[in-house]
Amino acid sequence: MKDTPEKWVATYEATTPEQLVDAYRCWADEYDRDTCQGMGYVGPGVAANLLDRYLESPRSRVLDAGCGTGLVGQAMSELGYSRIEAMDFSRDMLKVAEEKDVYGDIHHGDMNRRLAFDDNSYDATICVGALTYAHVGPEVFDEFVRITRPGGYICFTVRDGAYQEYGYRKRMVRLEADNAFRLKEMVDTDYLQKEDVTAKYCIYEVLEA
Repeated sequence: MKDTPEKWVATYEATTPEQLVDAYRCWADEYDRDTCQGMGYVGPGVAANLLDRYLESPRSRVLDAGCGTGLVGQAMSELGYSRIEAMDFSRDMLKVAEEKDVYGDIHHGDMNRRLAFDDNSYDATICVGALTYAHVGPEVFDEFVRITRPGGYICFTVRDGAYQEYGYRKRMVRLEADNAFRLKEMVDTDYLQKEDVTAKYCIYEVLEA
């Protein structure tokens, strides 16, 4: 990416969870400015609108997994959703997200481990920006299926390159074959407009076990 801030690069080059936490600690306060204004980050809004096309009601209970500074929650709130919960690995990013005042509950959690939510807890799970280099592995799809009720939706973005290299596609195909979820839509479109970067936006319906 031609004008990528050093702080963004640091998040992709982290080799341990501690390094990733430190990278986001240094970036939390400037994240929205650097990404939205500096790089034309449109992922949260595009994903929120995609999920909105499938959800039946703005009263749906939605988990924003890997919420960062709360840009997805903000976009969902602007669409009328009022039962949004936030979860992220970085407490510093969660603090910024909480200040946006769009989330009912704030959860600290690691998406590379079992999530601390009951089965079938949510009508939808949305994950924007976390399925990428040095962040969250493809095993999280199993957890998204577990915590999202049958008939609910999982919406997520995956950066090109990471989509193939990190095994996301392989895991998606396996879960489709196991009838865990069904692909409703996959779109390749803008992610960082000023950087000419696109991503895959996917939405799946969770099936009965």
